[in-house]
Amino acid sequence: MTRYGQNFVFLDESGSLSNSTEPYFTIGILKMSTPYYLQNKILYERSKKNIYDEIKFNKISGKNIEFAKFIIDCIFNVNSLNFYSYTTHKQSKYFKKNFSTDTWSAYEKITLKLLGATLAEKEIIILIADHITAPKEVRFEVNIKKNFNTYKKRLAISGVCRFDSKSNDLLQVVDLIIGCINYDIKLKNKMVTGDKNKIEITNYLKAKLGATTLENGFKNHNFNIFVEQDKGK
Repeated sequence: MTRYGQNFVFLDESGSLSNSTEPYFTIGILKMSTPYYLQNKILYERSKKNIYDEIKFNKISGKNIEFAKFIIDCIFNVNSLNFYSYTTHKQSKYFKKNFSTDTWSAYEKITLKLLGATLAEKEIIILIADHITAPKEVRFEVNIKKNFNTYKKRLAISGVCRFDSKSNDLLQVVDLIIGCINYDIKLKNKMVTGDKNKIEITNYLKAKLGATTLENGFKNHNFNIFVEQDKGK
C-alpha cells in the first residue's frame, strides 16, 4: 500500500478522445513513494538485455514480450505501489453529459476525476504525465494544479510536469497496463481480431492479478481498475 505523505504519480492514456473510431478511452495512474526502485530494476534489465526501444502496448511483439513480462513481474514485486485507472465509453450518457464538449477540457476533467480517486487523506502528490501535443492555449499543468488544489481546498498536488513517454520508463509502464485493459475490453466486444502477442501479455497481466476479465473492472489491495458500463446502446 502506498504510504501517506508525498508520492509520485505517473499518468498516461490509451485511446483517443478525438478519434471517433476508438470508442474506449482509458487513463491510468501508477502511484509510488519511491519510484527509483522500479526505475532502477527496468534500467538494469535494459542494460543487461541491450533493450533500448520504448516499451508501449501497441508495439508489443515477439521480440520484446519477455521484457514486457519482466516489467509486469516487477510491478508486483515493488512495495508501496498502487495503480488506478478509469475507462469510459465515448457514447455513454455520462461521457456525453460531462466530457464531450471539448477534447482538451475532457482530458483535464477525466484527469482530475482519477486524481481524486487516487489521493489519500493528508497526501501530497507530484504528477508526471505523458506529453501530448496540444494547442498553445491549453495549459494542462497550470489548470490541473490549480483546479485540483482548489477542489481539495489544500495543497494536494505540489507540481505537474509532462514528459515524452519515450524518455520515461515509468510512463511506459502505465501505457503497458492500460493498453492491456483497453485490449481486453475490445477483445470481449469483438472490436479486434486479436494479435497473439497482445493477447499473451494481456492474459499475463490478468493472471498476475487473478482476474479472468478486465471488461467489468477489477479491484484488490493495490489495483483499482474502473470500467464504465454504460456503452450508449
